[in-house]
Amino acid sequence: MHILHIYKDYAPILGGIENHIRLLAEAQAARGHPVTVLVTNPAESRAFGGAGRHTTIMEEGGVRVVRAARLGTVVSTPLSLALPQQLSRIRPDLVHLHFPYPVGEVSQWILRRGMATVLTYHSDVVRQRSIMRFYRSVLVRILAEVDAIIVGSPPMQESSYLQAYRSKLRLIPYGIPLARFREPPSTGDRSRLASTYREALDRNAESRAFGGAGSRAFGGAESRAGAEARSRVSGGAPGECLLLFVGRLRYYKGLDNLIRALPGIPARLLVVGAGPMEEEWKALAVDTGVSDKIAWLGEVPDADLPAFYHLVDLFVLPASHSSEAFGLVQVEAMAAGLPVVCTELGTGTSYVNQHGVTGLVVPPADADALRDAVNRLIADPELRRSMGAAARIRASEFDLDVMVHRVLEMYRDVMRDA
Repeated sequence: MHILHIYKDYAPILGGIENHIRLLAEAQAARGHPVTVLVTNPAESRAFGGAGRHTTIMEEGGVRVVRAARLGTVVSTPLSLALPQQLSRIRPDLVHLHFPYPVGEVSQWILRRGMATVLTYHSDVVRQRSIMRFYRSVLVRILAEVDAIIVGSPPMQESSYLQAYRSKLRLIPYGIPLARFREPPSTGDRSRLASTYREALDRNAESRAFGGAGSRAFGGAESRAGAEARSRVSGGAPGECLLLFVGRLRYYKGLDNLIRALPGIPARLLVVGAGPMEEEWKALAVDTGVSDKIAWLGEVPDADLPAFYHLVDLFVLPASHSSEAFGLVQVEAMAAGLPVVCTELGTGTSYVNQHGVTGLVVPPADADALRDAVNRLIADPELRRSMGAAARIRASEFDLDVMVHRVLEMYRDVMRDA
């Protein structure tokens, strides 16, 4: 079965949808299916073999990736005349759209490639609601004509845009390769990380924040990872607690609320990620008086990421808007045995992280509630341990192989009915 995925961006562009498509496409290709991904070409021309205004075609991870020339970007939507042109040349059996990306959705609606079309409804459009006033009438027609609509969590089934199409909805939770997050870092990995990120940690309040040269977070004669591994088993709490945030620094991630909560939290914070809000949030940390409690580590290579989950006590996803539709970083943290504090957005965040079982869920944009939840877990090592153990079990529900199997079975069902 020749499968075609259509969206606006693809790895190495960082983002939850981009990473999901890469994992799904490469896993489908590994199972013997010809897979093509059609996206737009970003402006970072050197990274992709050509300028954003040119179309490139590459083989990546067993997947044929077509990056159509991009004219520009308007309210987070890449504009591309080349994308429908490229679509007209592809001969797929099945087209898999990833909403929201109007250019891709309309192109498939008009050209009708393949024998069947499915659409993953990743999230409601939140910040660009003005676009939806114009696009909604078209979206209604697209949703009416696709053969199936995938949603990643039960709350997403309640989207107002989907109510007329409930018979088409297929619940298939997102999945990731869990094994790489379950294993704690080796001594060699800890040494490498300490060396790689030493500068960022040392800059933090002239090395005071992490015990000098990052020693508290990464090493010394007795590593933080080793101490915390024993801590989770014994209920002890060696040293000051470490919190972790992982994600693109975008408005809906709500990191500003965690920063505002931090003066009342006896812990340090590692921030992994970069994005458009970085400078504003760094300035907020200074204004709030907590810059010495935060280490901004920037974008971390994928190979390094699993270790960070094993070097901290608690994971926090303080998302503030429903653009955060699932929060796969929570699954990564839970696979590593971390309890999670997240926010109730009416999306999949509280479906993944079960309140009172795998962590705590608080209202969004509420720094006081966030502070109280984090402090409750900091003060109770046994609660952290029990929730961390439950989190490891819960993470198994979101394994990549399970997701891929469910998606391929759904493809076969719609192909039979096409």
